Amino acid sequence: MRQKKQFIIISISIISILFLILFIHYISIRMSISKIKEEGKIIVLMRNAPTIYYQGAEGPAGFEYELMSDFAEFLDVKLEIKLYDGMSELLSAIDDKKGDIASGSITKTKVRNDTLLFGSEYYNVSEVVVYKRGQKKPKGINDLKNYSFMISSNTSYIGTLQGLKEDHPKLKWKVAEELSTEQLLYKVYKKKLDCTVADKNIFDINRRYYPGIRIAFSIKEDQSLSWVINEDKRYIKKVLKYWLRKYKRSGDYDALVGKYYDYSKIFDYVDIRAFHRKIKNTLPKYKTIFMKVAKKYDFPWQLLAAQSYQESHWRPNAKSPTGVRGMMMLTRNTAKSLGVSNRLNPYQSINGGAKYLSKLLKQVPENVYEEDKILFALAGYNVGMAHIKDAIKLAEELSIDKNRWNEFKTVLPLLTQEKYYKKLKYGYARGTEPIIYVERILNYKNILENKR
Repeated sequence: MRQKKQFIIISISIISILFLILFIHYISIRMSISKIKEEGKIIVLMRNAPTIYYQGAEGPAGFEYELMSDFAEFLDVKLEIKLYDGMSELLSAIDDKKGDIASGSITKTKVRNDTLLFGSEYYNVSEVVVYKRGQKKPKGINDLKNYSFMISSNTSYIGTLQGLKEDHPKLKWKVAEELSTEQLLYKVYKKKLDCTVADKNIFDINRRYYPGIRIAFSIKEDQSLSWVINEDKRYIKKVLKYWLRKYKRSGDYDALVGKYYDYSKIFDYVDIRAFHRKIKNTLPKYKTIFMKVAKKYDFPWQLLAAQSYQESHWRPNAKSPTGVRGMMMLTRNTAKSLGVSNRLNPYQSINGGAKYLSKLLKQVPENVYEEDKILFALAGYNVGMAHIKDAIKLAEELSIDKNRWNEFKTVLPLLTQEKYYKKLKYGYARGTEPIIYVERILNYKNILENKR
């Protein structure tokens, strides 16, 4: 009996101590948040690059920019961005305390950890050697001595290569003091450089702008990207950790990763190379129309141009076996309902397509996340809004988030399965097609936004 009492007392004591620790931690977090709120803003130092920060059709964009934007929104403070050209400048700036956080695909390494205050790890990457299609592919580290090989200064790649040099003493490389990894990828694309090293996510995004760059082999797996914190603002570190945990639990993190990296995985070298040629040779004929119509319906012109390319490859006389025609591939009945008298007229077709997309956008349920509504509308343009509404109903039945594209799109392929579609009002649909359709449009749109 005495032992049971002692056990109960010890258990209560442990629970009380744990509760006290959690309470103290919570109070510490709240105090740290209050400090940031008092300042009214958070200053984030970034590099200008497609994976980090760039000016998109609707304003600032980029995976890391949106992460920091959502962090600032959580804190209810203003986000101030300061841009730097390369990694050296970025790390020097945070070391000089010119901002609160540095975010720029910064790999957490042992050497950097000795001098910098790292925050949470938010993405994992591998380091890969990149070369140009058509050139002789380097098969391993020893082959690199026969290539012009350059890497950007102050990157984690230097430490990786120095470690490899111990087993490969003939390994040599040059360091570019004033060129970023993205700029070196461009030099490889233009055949002014044989090889460079890049993080896999940087390669995935940039190969769409520079079709023909390829991965030769990986030199390091599972590197962690982390934020670097101003030494004088150590309290931000715990707030970032607290927020990121909540952010991931909410599903917002997975949605953001999907937004920026899912479509980059769909890569067709022939298609992307042809798209770049069309941007140069065909798009100039119709760009003014896209811009005029986009303004009329409050769409980014790059979105309409991307959708039109997906529909017709910017061919005014395009025709499918099912009878849809023109730049935006309208059916006869749809064209008539939109006031389009000539589907082969570029302006009429683009204006009609934009008008139709605008109507579909208004049919998307209000509870769908604001940034995802256009994706639902595009899917409806492809497969019909009736089938999208069927899929929304099915998502409800399967307890899948019907308001977030990243989750909702997993339901669409089920419209091809009889056990599901036979219960739905509008029946069978080619459910995988709208997913590919949307992701290709996002791919083309992103290329147009970042085209040199």
